[in-house]
Amino acid sequence: MLARFRPPDRREAAEDLGPDLAALDGWARRSQEMAETSTLTMTRRLPRLIGQVGRLGWQANRRDLVITVACNAVAGVFTAFGLLATTRVLTALFAAGPTPDRVRAAAPALVLVGAAITVRGTLTLLAQWAQARLRPQVERIVEQRLYETTTAIDLARFDDSGHQDALHRAQVRGLQSATSMVDNAVDLGTAAIGVGAAAGALGVLHPVLLPLLILTALPEAWAAVRSARLGYRAQLSLIAVRRRAWILSELMLERRHAAEVRSFTVRPYLLRQYGFLADHVRRVLVRVARGRTRTQAYGDVLRGIATALLYTALGVLLWRGMMPLAVAGTAVLAIRAGQQSLLNLVHALNRTYEDGLYFSDYLAYIDMAEESTGNRSTALQGGAEARHVLRDFRQITVDGITFTYPSSDQPALRNVSVRLRRGQVVALVGENGSGKTTLAKIISGLYAPQEGRIHWDDTVVNGLDPDIVRRNIAVVAQDHTHWPMTAADNIAMGDDLTDTRIHDRMRTAAADSGADEVINTLPRSYDTLLDKRFDGGQELSGGQWQRLAAARGFYRNAPLLVCDEPTAALDARAEHHMFEHIRVHAQRHGRTVLLITHRLASVRHADHIYVLKDGQVIEEGGHDTLLAAGGLYAELYDLQASAYHPTTETAESRAADTLTE
Repeated sequence: MLARFRPPDRREAAEDLGPDLAALDGWARRSQEMAETSTLTMTRRLPRLIGQVGRLGWQANRRDLVITVACNAVAGVFTAFGLLATTRVLTALFAAGPTPDRVRAAAPALVLVGAAITVRGTLTLLAQWAQARLRPQVERIVEQRLYETTTAIDLARFDDSGHQDALHRAQVRGLQSATSMVDNAVDLGTAAIGVGAAAGALGVLHPVLLPLLILTALPEAWAAVRSARLGYRAQLSLIAVRRRAWILSELMLERRHAAEVRSFTVRPYLLRQYGFLADHVRRVLVRVARGRTRTQAYGDVLRGIATALLYTALGVLLWRGMMPLAVAGTAVLAIRAGQQSLLNLVHALNRTYEDGLYFSDYLAYIDMAEESTGNRSTALQGGAEARHVLRDFRQITVDGITFTYPSSDQPALRNVSVRLRRGQVVALVGENGSGKTTLAKIISGLYAPQEGRIHWDDTVVNGLDPDIVRRNIAVVAQDHTHWPMTAADNIAMGDDLTDTRIHDRMRTAAADSGADEVINTLPRSYDTLLDKRFDGGQELSGGQWQRLAAARGFYRNAPLLVCDEPTAALDARAEHHMFEHIRVHAQRHGRTVLLITHRLASVRHADHIYVLKDGQVIEEGGHDTLLAAGGLYAELYDLQASAYHPTTETAESRAADTLTE
């Protein structure tokens, strides 16, 4: 069943958020490295983050990025121009003389103010239009980059809980923050331009007002940055919790789990576990909200004091006659505009800072994954020559392979050596957990061993691009994917079925595997969508899916065919036919077969058999040789035979008789 939470440990709790932020065992632990990052450090990182967002925008659409930045910049200039023109309006209105004369004198300046407002509004609207166009294009790029990375990274990474946490952070908040960062960067620039315009106007009106205006923003900036850090630390600590809750929600929502949830009446348990997680999240977020409110209250009080000082200074200037009334009126407008721009700037900084933390998670994951695949690619040599060597190999030699999963301390394979000669059927047998599937995945280029080498003839494939190896291997997997595509696409896997040769090869593979018998019963034959979540979609049984998976492996034009429990979901008759299909198909196309199965009656005709136990090869040879040896293979074979023929004397019974005698 599902792992449970370990009780919270106060020693591991985040300092500001209390003991509920304990680490979790069983699922995944995420260190609090970013939680310890100082505000100054993150402030220094901000220009780099904005630069990365700018490069994303440039890559997405240069024109829209330039329009957004340029229009916002020019709009800021017209903001300052409008404020200074307002001074002329007020000076004319406050001058001595008849009111009509003062209004006529102010009219040209009023026209300038109106024109400045109109131009600024037009430019702002144009910038918003370009920004709205830019956002989905950036989203497309960051999603594409993530998927390109996740589909290229080593398969073993997915067995590492730390990688799963990093991926979850990059996928959930990281992708969201990437598009938000575009808006934040634009808002930040717009607010900065607005502040600059107001500051420039105030600097012209009276220099002493400028530092006081900036002073009013400092408390708000402090509160915003601290609030963002509190929120990020909370979200960071909840990564494993949210991922677990997501898995539980999938168990309660997905169709493939629905029958078993009901059969085992596990609904109360799932709801209870999900409720426990939800309560944990609620407690953490409530605590964060309390901390954020307290921080914001401090910031508001300090900002109020700073604002009072600013207006006091303005009053003193008026009282001492150091500033005309008209200029003071413009100063009030500039102060209000500047404070609003400063407030916008602080809020934009807050969002940029907080989203930047999550965007950093995305970038860190991408960098880690690309570095991993980049290091691998720089070590790859001789790819062009190897393509021909692999396709025409005479022998595959696995020499001294040792492999340990990232989440395990014990090797899954220890110093394993096997040999596959061209045209042979080689079987891997053993009890569960003996390492058969792991060895098959290493041979298939899905895992890279920590020790040992794999030769295809004289070519060491450890140093080759895994895709080169994989293109020469076809796999019929036990845990195959039920692709939500048509039956034809489930076999051809993306190949162009409008090509007559490909279409004919696909039908041949279906006939060789017996999948054509299944497909012919479907309402639209090969064009039937195999997913009942969509209109007109059909669902197959486990055995039918297994035949389709076999057709997928048969279709792939590769010299090595790996069959991992290819008959696990088939009945006895279908199982017999499937093994016959595999044998005939391999002979017809000259393919080497690596067969993994628990059905030992099906491997008796294999050319060579390797018996694994605890990650090591303990026996090898032909069927008759292994039976005569009386080892593990003979024991397992006799146990299975006795289930069908109870009167058959097994190795176990013979041993018992010997002891009795």
